[in-house]
Amino acid sequence: MVPFRLRWCLCLLLWCLPWVAMAAEVRAVLDRDKVQLGETVTLNLQVEGGSVGTPDLSGLAADFDVLGTSSNTSVSIVNGRRTAEFTYGIALRPKRIGRLQIPALAFAGGNTAPLQLDVSASDNQAAATTGKDLFVEAAAEPGTAYVGQQMTYVVRLYFAASLSNGAMDEPQASGAELSKLGDDANYQAERGGRRYNVIERRYALIPQRAGRLEVGPVAFQGELIDMADPNSFFGSTRPVSAASPAVTVEVRPVPAGIGKTAWLPARDLSLSLEGRPEQGQLRVGQALNLTMTVQATGLPYETLPALSLPHLEGATVYPDKPVNGTRLDGSWLVGRRQQSFAVVPNRAGELVIPETTLTWWNVRTDKAEVARIPEHRYTVLPAAGAAAATVQPATASAPSDQPTSAALPGPERGLLWRWIALGSLGLWLVTLAGWWWWRRAGRPIPPAAPRAAPASGKQARAAFLAAARGGDPSAQAQALLAWARIERPGLANLSALSAALDAAPQREAIDALQRRLFAPAGGAEPGDRLAAAFRDGFRWRATGEPEADASGLPPLYPFKLE
Repeated sequence: MVPFRLRWCLCLLLWCLPWVAMAAEVRAVLDRDKVQLGETVTLNLQVEGGSVGTPDLSGLAADFDVLGTSSNTSVSIVNGRRTAEFTYGIALRPKRIGRLQIPALAFAGGNTAPLQLDVSASDNQAAATTGKDLFVEAAAEPGTAYVGQQMTYVVRLYFAASLSNGAMDEPQASGAELSKLGDDANYQAERGGRRYNVIERRYALIPQRAGRLEVGPVAFQGELIDMADPNSFFGSTRPVSAASPAVTVEVRPVPAGIGKTAWLPARDLSLSLEGRPEQGQLRVGQALNLTMTVQATGLPYETLPALSLPHLEGATVYPDKPVNGTRLDGSWLVGRRQQSFAVVPNRAGELVIPETTLTWWNVRTDKAEVARIPEHRYTVLPAAGAAAATVQPATASAPSDQPTSAALPGPERGLLWRWIALGSLGLWLVTLAGWWWWRRAGRPIPPAAPRAAPASGKQARAAFLAAARGGDPSAQAQALLAWARIERPGLANLSALSAALDAAPQREAIDALQRRLFAPAGGAEPGDRLAAAFRDGFRWRATGEPEADASGLPPLYPFKLE
């Protein structure tokens, strides 16, 4: 017996394990990584899930003033999967100039990665404009870039009074792609001893050709509220406008040493292959599911090459639908392509997936690098159930030209059984159609069981009356025909018998018998009515007398045709 206290401890441990496994990765992101002294910056702590409490911010006190905090939860549903992300925002103001370290913070059961923030002195040129209540700044980071390399274009609107309304133009650049990055950032900055509210917008700027690139001025038009107006209780508004200076960037061409390989200028790039089988073994016909992923920081997914596997000896590759997308990580685009493959071996032996390489340009080190997936080798065993056949010695008999289902690969074996199933279904449908046609066209009366023929009409009449009292229409038809053939040996069936009779009740009785014989679902007919119709014998039609038209309808052709 396990002591009660030990069992209680084990249950508590098992209850805690899911919560330990659910500890999500915590990410720390700065809305900007370069600020001037006096400006504010927002540190966002992000974790998947709902509200998870507040972090310990004591480690920030040495270099930053904590101005305030905020939190929000965003919910997204992708392919039916619901995810929630909790963001805890911290407004910080640097205390000194230099490269400041934001330490790792404990949050949501995990620790964030340390971050760095570059703090520079206030710009003297910008300070000269601080006499204005509103002005616009713009800058591109870095100042030079390669063709296809992502840059960050930043527009900042400074205003010292409250804005009633306003609108800012979108930046325009010939020979480059511009796309907005995230939401606007709102903070405060100091210029020449005056404090301003700042609205900052960031764009991904990707040059498309080498040479001199110019981003035109960005204009703002709006209205400021003047609270000093003595003629207005709530303050008056006055129109204002401003524009940023044009920004020029030098764009370098693709390095000559790249050749004809794909040009991928990125801050970081990774290439991986997942889904290896246990112990490196699989069987013929057993699918090996592999997933190849390429991810690059500083590139959208459209610029990444499509993923594929080369032709594999002894296997067939079935690619799945690719999963592609671009997400935002701070100020950087992160493009990702993912492709899944089902690799089905069709023969025993060794399956080799060759090495895959991808050359890219590291813009931080300014040199080419190679992302690599090493060669993978797998042992392919015979298909299950075919191992015994492979160890039998060869015999003198000629080998069959038809492959067995065990020797076929998975897709071909499935195709063989599919054709067998379709053939069986077709034969069943043909049989069903033949049975239906047989029922519609009429079926012959099954022959009677061998028995001694009645010696006279009297015995045949007695046998018919006995069958009429029963419920078997086939026996009734056989007995009636046997009786009639004693008097008219040439009768072939019930229809011939009905045509040879003169009495309408007898013909009606035969019709009712045929309905019971050929359409059992049409209802039962009492046997005593059949017996009563023939109790006094057959009433034959006179020889040569034409058959009367019992329908009462006029002839099809009322005129006599000669």
